[in-house]
Amino acid sequence: MNTDWLYQAAQTIDAQSTQAALKRQACLTKPPGSLGQLESLAVRFAGMQGRAIARMEQITLRVFAADHGVAAQGVSAFPQSVTAQMVENFCQGGAAICVLAQSLGADFKVVNLGCVREINDRVGLVNTPIAPATQDFSQTCAMSDSQLATALSAGRGQVVCDADLFIGGEMGIGNTTAASALLAALFELPSESIVGRGTGVDDAALQKKCELIDRALALHAGKCNDPLALLGALGGFEIAALVGAYIRCAQIGVPVLVDGFITTAAAAVALNINPSIQPWLVYSHLSNESGHQTVLATLDATPILSLDMRLGEGSGAALAAGVIRQALLLHASMATFAEAGVAGAD
Repeated sequence: MNTDWLYQAAQTIDAQSTQAALKRQACLTKPPGSLGQLESLAVRFAGMQGRAIARMEQITLRVFAADHGVAAQGVSAFPQSVTAQMVENFCQGGAAICVLAQSLGADFKVVNLGCVREINDRVGLVNTPIAPATQDFSQTCAMSDSQLATALSAGRGQVVCDADLFIGGEMGIGNTTAASALLAALFELPSESIVGRGTGVDDAALQKKCELIDRALALHAGKCNDPLALLGALGGFEIAALVGAYIRCAQIGVPVLVDGFITTAAAAVALNINPSIQPWLVYSHLSNESGHQTVLATLDATPILSLDMRLGEGSGAALAAGVIRQALLLHASMATFAEAGVAGAD
């Protein structure tokens, strides 16, 4: 399957709309800069959407789910069967992201890319398993070239061209280990500086995660200069799908709201594959995962929220979407000094 599409340049940000939004912000009845990031978000979304007053009516929210071969090494506090069980919970509306997606009025679906336990078709599920799980990346490549291309394409296929925002979530027991391995390789970081507790593992399991990642980095050292090959060696189906979705969004001009640690790993891979997508990625929150702050600093990314969260699923991004929606509402609906008859600053 062809992956040449990954390298197509992203759309450019509309400079005229950006300037028009900046001009409007300067005229609103408030001291300049007094709404902080809410102002810069309104201006940034204006440039991405190509309109002086941006909107957030159509939100696409997809949770990509898959199992990881490395989970057999005991890197999670939960059994691997939880991935499929949580997919079913998503479809039944019982997970945190379901509640948040409903509050946003988002177009919400779950994409099963391959779980150890078979999942039957149901409403709200895009059921396209690639394999029951990836391979154990501490012993061999996680994915074949064909599997990698299929996962990337699956993410691309979930992007809707008329969306005002795309949020990607993830579910997969073992995926903090995969994300940590990718980030350690991409940024040449020692594993202990990036590996966190994920689902809440104890000290022994945390040490085991570091040892497995070090083993994998040594095994796949020859791929470190090729981000696509690195993704195939260390990633998961759901992480690859996020990479494909993020790149496609930027190519067709859909803003992306990156969730937490695992989705930031996907964003980092996507940026290394196609650096032109950078302006289209907005970072929603600072995760409680220990390495997230380091990664965000390396990416020169400022998150919108910091709520000590580490749930994943797209939950932090969904909360941040509400903040962005309010920022755009303020930008659109506040009176200007002239409209309100209020004297501006000298």
